[in-house]
Amino acid sequence: MSTPLLERVRARLVAHQAEATPARVMAALRAEGLVLGDDAVLDLVASLRQDLIGAGPLEPLLRDRSVTDVLVNGPSEVWVDRGAGLIRADVRFASAADVRRLAQRLAAQAGRRLDEASPYVDARLPDGVRLHCVLQPIATASTLISLRVPRRAGFTLDDLVRAGSIDDEGARWLRAIIDARLAFLISGGTGSGKTTILSTLLALVPGDERIVIVEDSSELDPQHPHAVRLQARTSNVEGAGVVTLRDLVRQSLRMRPDRVVVGEVRGAEVVDLLAALNTGHEGGCATLHANSAADVPARLEALGLMAGLDRLAVHALVGAGIDAVVHLERGRDGVRRVGGVHVLRRDPDGFVRSVPALARVGQSLVAAEAASQLRNRLGLQ
Repeated sequence: MSTPLLERVRARLVAHQAEATPARVMAALRAEGLVLGDDAVLDLVASLRQDLIGAGPLEPLLRDRSVTDVLVNGPSEVWVDRGAGLIRADVRFASAADVRRLAQRLAAQAGRRLDEASPYVDARLPDGVRLHCVLQPIATASTLISLRVPRRAGFTLDDLVRAGSIDDEGARWLRAIIDARLAFLISGGTGSGKTTILSTLLALVPGDERIVIVEDSSELDPQHPHAVRLQARTSNVEGAGVVTLRDLVRQSLRMRPDRVVVGEVRGAEVVDLLAALNTGHEGGCATLHANSAADVPARLEALGLMAGLDRLAVHALVGAGIDAVVHLERGRDGVRRVGGVHVLRRDPDGFVRSVPALARVGQSLVAAEAASQLRNRLGLQ
């Protein structure tokens, strides 16, 4: 179907605020002085619906169950990740204006504004896809679109073992952490699988426990019968109505939670989470960006300092509140793996450091320096 014809028919439908039904498309074609066969009309209807309602040329990629990320760098630069790194997709936009129009339509679907006055947006689409867009001239070459596709069916721990993310022995330790109601963090770099692992572990929580999940953008979807989710909100165009993660962590503590979960700790909410973990809220957990498990204390310290705590206070809360750190890595082969399980040990000077209890050696997790400390916390002999 030629692009000029598609544009003309689309313009007629938009002008009349008409849905792209076969009858209305045929009426628009007649107004253009054209007659097409039934198959051609149906193809045009499908193209128009993608363009007016869906994600346009990106729709087939988003329907591909193997796709985790779709990135648009320009009209002829679309990249896709199917779990083994980014590859260029055979998808093209007709023009830079089409990329911009798609970005604005997706933002509108998420109830957000995207224009010169608000040139970027970070939101969640109704189907759960995470959307980030940046308009020109902030994005110098073209409007940029980044889409993170949620997994449509959750992993089980056995699935992760089969995928090579963890071995049987490591899986037993993770089950024990959940069963013992230890407070833990899942750390790792961007794209290392933190959300996936956390959802998997939350599915192991007994069904009679209530999980309250707090997130900046809703991504966690554990297969659990009693998980409720709270999502932060940015301000509206008048600058009012903002609801922060810190607000939501405080609210979650009043909702009779058995386990409080923060999708990603990235700011002042760390203070309220650590306070909760130090005052009887067992089994709480969160994810944290960190390049290594050894960096976790420093990351928590930085967040706590920005929230107004002094250094020793942060380390006191961390040392008393966090029982374990599960660190994830993404290999060059694209496989996300549990790189180790650590405990946070307080030194005589009062500061916390990360000590490995399980370390990855080849494809296996083996006991390391702090294995006995983790075993004691789990109540194992």
